Amino acid sequence: MSVITTNLGFPRIGPRRELKTALEAYWAGKSDAPALLDTARVLRAATWDRQKALGLDIVPSGDFSLYDQVLDTSIMVGAIPAIYRPLGAAGSLDVYFAMARGHQPGASEEGCGHGHGRSTDVPAQEMTKWFDTNYHYMVPEVGATQHFILSSTKVIDEYREAKALGHESRPVLLGPVSWLLLAKSTDGRTRPLSLLPALLPVYIEVLRRLQAAGAEWVQIDEPALVLDLDAEAKAAFGTAYASLAQEIPGLRILIATYFGALGDNLDIAMGLPVAGLHVDLVRAPEQLDDVAAKAPADMLLSLGVVDGRNIWKSDLTAILDRIEPIARSRRVLAIAPSCSLLHTPIDLALETRLDPQVKNWMAFAVQKIEELSVLAKALNQGRSSVAAALADNARAVAGRRASPLVHDPRVRSRMEALTANWTRRVTPFAERIVQQRALLGLPPLPTTTIGSFPQTAEVRKARAAHGKGELDDASYTRFLREETERAVRWQEEIGIDVLVHGEFERNDMVQYFGEQLAGFAFTRAGWVQSYGSRCVRPPIIYGDVSRPRPMTVEWWAYAQSLTDRPMKGMLTGPVTILQWSFVRDDQPRSDTCRQIALAIRDEVVDLERAGARIIQIDEAALREGLPLRRADWQAYLDWAVEAFRISASGVQPQTQIHTHMCYSEFNDIIVAIGAMDADVISIETARSKMELLDAFADYRYPNEIGPGVYDIHSPRVPAREEMVDLLIKAGERLSTGQLWVNPDCGLKTRKWEDVKPALVHMVEAAKSARAFLI
Repeated sequence: MSVITTNLGFPRIGPRRELKTALEAYWAGKSDAPALLDTARVLRAATWDRQKALGLDIVPSGDFSLYDQVLDTSIMVGAIPAIYRPLGAAGSLDVYFAMARGHQPGASEEGCGHGHGRSTDVPAQEMTKWFDTNYHYMVPEVGATQHFILSSTKVIDEYREAKALGHESRPVLLGPVSWLLLAKSTDGRTRPLSLLPALLPVYIEVLRRLQAAGAEWVQIDEPALVLDLDAEAKAAFGTAYASLAQEIPGLRILIATYFGALGDNLDIAMGLPVAGLHVDLVRAPEQLDDVAAKAPADMLLSLGVVDGRNIWKSDLTAILDRIEPIARSRRVLAIAPSCSLLHTPIDLALETRLDPQVKNWMAFAVQKIEELSVLAKALNQGRSSVAAALADNARAVAGRRASPLVHDPRVRSRMEALTANWTRRVTPFAERIVQQRALLGLPPLPTTTIGSFPQTAEVRKARAAHGKGELDDASYTRFLREETERAVRWQEEIGIDVLVHGEFERNDMVQYFGEQLAGFAFTRAGWVQSYGSRCVRPPIIYGDVSRPRPMTVEWWAYAQSLTDRPMKGMLTGPVTILQWSFVRDDQPRSDTCRQIALAIRDEVVDLERAGARIIQIDEAALREGLPLRRADWQAYLDWAVEAFRISASGVQPQTQIHTHMCYSEFNDIIVAIGAMDADVISIETARSKMELLDAFADYRYPNEIGPGVYDIHSPRVPAREEMVDLLIKAGERLSTGQLWVNPDCGLKTRKWEDVKPALVHMVEAAKSARAFLI
């Protein structure tokens, strides 16, 4: 018996977000390509060295990305839409960042790179969530005339780079079938999977080059194997890997699956002519026996036993009890995290202010690799060889289960008192909207924004100074009030109908609330990549959740005192707080979500009492939380919708409840969205050119809706005519009486020099559209 330790991928942002700093300096024109690429090389080298020093037997290469691994694959295979080609060579940074972020001549900051004066104005590709995570990927685009050609040798170059540094790594590729299943047809007729025969020669060339460079193993990620697959998709796996095996004999391929169980795709995976298979035993522990029973004797099994998506210490003794029989029955076994560690912070040792008791329950990426080393040593040399480490782990696991920090009897009592009456508004929408329109007096196609305004360098500097004690409370409050008043006055000046206060006091749409709720902990360096240079520090929900005091009422009241126009109360919804946090794993997620919903309900009621007539409860992550298998959807949607309704249903009929969702495919959950019964929903639709509204039109969605008319994730400023065109498309799908006008998402990450002209164009577009749509 031999047990080896492996890893599917490591966070690429750097312990102190070095990649973010380098990217944003490059986009802003403050550094050049060599400086950016040098930072990337230094980060890769440090990552390989660190993983090896932690005892990892096989380190990955090719898992690093300047923006997104799916975009890297699109570039590799030459899937570069024609609109980007005038910007430069296929593998250039200009093309790469234009696909990721758009390009506009003269953009004030962080455009598609350095552009070299080109006049091409192009939007970014669509972006959506990576399976059921909060990581965003760039959606590949393919069509009937698609020609695939090797356009980037990144994965080969990085394998050679690791080898030159003394690391025999395992290169990582996104698999051809999963990439095609993630792709979007640009002509509406081409089935992406029909392009597999044209795509495979590029993969064959890449694998041949890796083999020639010395690679013995290659990891090919095929996460689509945990999805519901039709006959065409199932057949595609057989076709693809039979071709790869035939064309590259001798190269050992490990197929990596994660985020769920293989289920009815198990036989397909076992029948592939590959040397190894990775399975996720954290999300799907029930599959171990079937996988072990069906795996050929000569297949390397890689067991994902450490959670790659959460921050809790593993129960090492329980893992050993589970996998020891499998290890004894196989000549070689690999153990690994359940998925890439991309989804976890890097190093718990950087946290110096966490409650020591709570900190002792956690493991970040570095600590997870250390756990693997302990497990491998126990399996290879016996548990006595790591007795002290196993005893320390057992104490931490038991201490967490019994800690009074985790359990609050008052919260439990309130949960038991929940009834169906807490989940419904007493008046149907058709009656509520009449009262709301009479009270609010808004014009047709009312304009608003999603909530946040730019968090400028001045805002971040003031927050940091206040956090360090360099700026006292009174001075900080005065600064925030001045920022808020400027934002309110400017919105009035350009004619926005429903205002927001800008959220300058908020660090993050989830963290801000979590810091004021019981049961949450927060890190200082626990950054996780969301997309590109966008990093978040997810809160940690370790115990029962409650709201000790009002969280937003004071700032809302101040902002409303500055204007006669409606001022939205801005809250984050329970499902989104849950999804964008690291959640306790000792009770069902549905129970934790209901606890959060009760806390948000209390805030909604207090806002209404203070005079708020429009309250937005953002549920940006509702679609993201949908289970990957359709059979599991309804159970999730039942409790997710119930949680939103708990949070929203304590108000009077005339109080208008808004919600916001972004970057989601809504077709499959439109009934659940209708069941949420929000008075107004705003969604991302600009990148899809309003295609996402088709689901609402087909469903005959009765409530009001604000389809985003410009993409806020790109620095380009869309013209008024572009937004008018989108509103016309929206009017073709829905009644204009239902429509609101707003950006795709919050504006926190943008700069005022982008935001101001874009919102002016938006207001002008709404006025123009009123002239001929109403």
